[in-house]
Amino acid sequence: MSLLSPTYHALLREAAFTKQMLGAGATYIYAANYAFHGMYFQAFSSLSVGLERLGKLCVMLDHAIDNNGVFPTDAQMKGVGHDLTVLYSRSQSIKANRGLNFKFLQHLSDPIQISILQTLSSFAKGDRYANIDLLARGKQSKDPIEAWARLVDAVLYREKISSKKQASIEEKARQSSALDGCSFVFHTAEDGSPIESYGDAALRTLKHEAIAPYRQLLVLQIIRYWVELLCDLEMPARNVRPDDVPFFNEILGSLCNSDAYIRTRKTWNKD
Repeated sequence: MSLLSPTYHALLREAAFTKQMLGAGATYIYAANYAFHGMYFQAFSSLSVGLERLGKLCVMLDHAIDNNGVFPTDAQMKGVGHDLTVLYSRSQSIKANRGLNFKFLQHLSDPIQISILQTLSSFAKGDRYANIDLLARGKQSKDPIEAWARLVDAVLYREKISSKKQASIEEKARQSSALDGCSFVFHTAEDGSPIESYGDAALRTLKHEAIAPYRQLLVLQIIRYWVELLCDLEMPARNVRPDDVPFFNEILGSLCNSDAYIRTRKTWNKD
């Protein structure tokens, strides 16, 4: 039995590492709320790195297919950068040029999905240093948590949560405000505003519980899109490098399921 090549091992490790990053990100984005700001950064870090690496694996396989198995150079890969919106544009070109037809989403057309990509892309390109920038330069970059709250969560609550459910949430929060006279709350919301009442804290908690499944679903749909592309490139790549390309579906298959299945899970970092 021949030994597996170094290229095979590199692709295998990269795919496995990427899956773990994406699974962690999808798990944390469900749980992150005003009380756990650090969890937002865990989610953003894992998702931005995982999606970038997944997208770049697709770019590398596509290049190898058209160049007799030769992967792109370091300089060519640096040209791709950290911009997830650019990687998405590249993915659409690859898909169109190869006439691929996915089982699930053919493109990421939901405006909230685009906002997620843009927010994660900005995070990767520098917004992750927003607090350091403020301390070191007296000038803060765009706050990624505030951007997510405004561009993703607020839109999800407005568009996905029924008026009846919203009314129920507001009534429960109003009832919780009865504790304001005998309790003290001091916290900070995602947009940086102070949370100083029990009723306000309850309202934000209830809103998070309502939108968390939707934000996770959209994130996993984005992940699934790139997993489908990678798996569709697998066989053409194996044709030009038969000993070097692993079966990506065996590694990433759990991230390529129907919406109905995705909705049954909250935790994705234990596979």
